[in-house]
Amino acid sequence: MVKKVIIFSFIIINVFCISSFADDEEIEESEEYNKEELDEIVLETSSSITDEPILNAKAWIVYDRNSKEIICSKNADEKRAMASTTKIMTSIVILENCNLKDVVTISRRAAGTGGSSLKIREGDQITVIDLLYGLMLRSGNDAAVALAEYAGGSIEGFAELMNKKAKELNLTNTNFVTPHGLDNENHYTTAYELARLTDYALNNETFKKIVNTKTTNISINGVQRTISNTNELLGYLDGINGVKTGFTGNAGRCLVTSCSRNGNQIITIVLGCDTKKQRTSDSIKLIEYAFNNFTRINLEEKIKEEFENWNKINKNRIYIYKGENKELNLKLSEIERKVLPLKNGEEKDILVEVNAIYNHEAPLEENTKIGNIIVKKKDEIIEVVDIINVSTIEKKNVLSYFIELLTFYNKFGIIDMH
Repeated sequence: MVKKVIIFSFIIINVFCISSFADDEEIEESEEYNKEELDEIVLETSSSITDEPILNAKAWIVYDRNSKEIICSKNADEKRAMASTTKIMTSIVILENCNLKDVVTISRRAAGTGGSSLKIREGDQITVIDLLYGLMLRSGNDAAVALAEYAGGSIEGFAELMNKKAKELNLTNTNFVTPHGLDNENHYTTAYELARLTDYALNNETFKKIVNTKTTNISINGVQRTISNTNELLGYLDGINGVKTGFTGNAGRCLVTSCSRNGNQIITIVLGCDTKKQRTSDSIKLIEYAFNNFTRINLEEKIKEEFENWNKINKNRIYIYKGENKELNLKLSEIERKVLPLKNGEEKDILVEVNAIYNHEAPLEENTKIGNIIVKKKDEIIEVVDIINVSTIEKKNVLSYFIELLTFYNKFGIIDMH
């Protein structure tokens, strides 16, 4: 009897430990919405699409891909745990450095990785591309370790590759320790830098295809297996084309979403939500708020139009003292902010000022700045573009003055040059 009690107690303790210490992401990612539940969330959020969003997320951002501008945000520069959104960087490092057709043999360490899983076993053989699908669709931590060992030799070696890429992208508030994002105090990013990383990743056609895949078949040991994406909004909400879910104890519920509508594309990031429903609701609120309350003006077109109008009237008013040539050929320097997202009604707040120096002394070197165009949103300067002359204007020499004098005399009949 005592023996049975001991055995029973041992079983209870093991079950308790497994349920207590298993990574929460494995549990959370297995919970899938049905359409009715998503419809209910959309209905709950639809009444607030014109209001400034009030969200559960601890940090969030809406990032406009066309202009590379922040549309709206909260705590976007706060360092936070990122959970499985880490796998965006994991994918990019693999895609840029590896042969996707290579076959990887799964190690014991990879197979034994906790948390969300592709359920691969030690000794299994699977291609790099299929591991990437398992990484991004099923959020497989085992796939992440397998890829890290393949590309970096170890988790630590792969983390070096991840941080090297982060440095290349100037992500100064981001640091990677693992390829999967399980909690580590030295593994962090910000909502803003995660948006920039995602923006970069979406330029990769293979990455874009993977994260926009709802269901696919992969091959493990030559046997086909069907896997589905954990992203609840993919295939449901208009325009959604990725990107990645995430959840750990420290990170909370996280979701990186890419959405395109009418030629405009945004990235939304929500970090630190308390529940999966709030994560979904927050993301929908941000998407609908951004597309219903913001327009994008073609700032480049507006600046060039203003310049052409000014140039027609004013270029002949610019005097070059002692210059061989009196006529300037002007152009604009590079326009950095070509598109600008504005809240509806703010277009009237955009002011364009043209400033120029109208008197110069030769020689005037090529690419000399003679003025600028300043774009303001009310009193805030948002863009400055230089006006420069295209070619050098030489200073007159003695011969030039002599020829000019003869021309003057000839004009008034003082001498006949014919």
